Amino acid sequence: MRVEEHTTTVDDVPVFYRSASELPPIVPLYLHDAITSSEDWLPFLERTGGLAPDLIGFGRSGKGGHLDYSPQGLTSFVVSLLAALSVERVKLIGHGWGGALALLLALRDPSRVERIVLIDAVPLLPGFGWHRAARLWRRPLLGELAMGAISRRQLIRRLRAGTVQADAWSERRLARVWDEFDQGTQRALLRLHRAADERRLAELGAELDRLTSPALVIWGERDPWFAPQFADAYAAALAGSSAERIPEAGHWPWLDQPRVIERVADFIG
Repeated sequence: MRVEEHTTTVDDVPVFYRSASELPPIVPLYLHDAITSSEDWLPFLERTGGLAPDLIGFGRSGKGGHLDYSPQGLTSFVVSLLAALSVERVKLIGHGWGGALALLLALRDPSRVERIVLIDAVPLLPGFGWHRAARLWRRPLLGELAMGAISRRQLIRRLRAGTVQADAWSERRLARVWDEFDQGTQRALLRLHRAADERRLAELGAELDRLTSPALVIWGERDPWFAPQFADAYAAALAGSSAERIPEAGHWPWLDQPRVIERVADFIG
């Protein structure tokens, strides 16, 4: 399926997104993790069609200092984008932070969501603790110093640490992530993590049992940042859901095991 690139404006903010040439009545909506962009979803869009925006603060969308990069702010951005594109009903597929946003979007209006796929999603659950880098980012001044000191080599090493297969990341894709890792994205990362301590994340997920849409939770068993036990915890919290752990896969499980793409395509129909 052909994937097209678009730029529009939402609430006076430039927004970049990718979509299939024609959107179905119920649109697969792909939400990426914080640090990458909608480019993560290209193989999914080619297989299933749908829509994948660059979240504000990331990729090629606006990165202004006046924008709200909290989980609620990013969710509001997605709501505004869907309204601008006249998208009423969706099938949600979210990875990392995008998974958390998918759940927050569903909680705002469960009736517009037909299905949910979570892939190594930020846990909106009790018992979660941020990894070391995120704890540092949450600290004023120290977070800015640590973020600003990240070199290209360090960023690439971090991305590769999130996968198992040595060739999971192409050189072209690594170069693109580095090119987009500018001051605006660094600011968005800091603000997002500072708006979401562990207690706040659990509060945001306190009503997950309200969601009754069929849900699939996919998790790389070797995710270095989000333990696979949270796949089972999500499956227990979401009615009508099941969890599938992917052996020999990390935080981006489809990069290590491309069969994940087909599994998601089969589930969303």
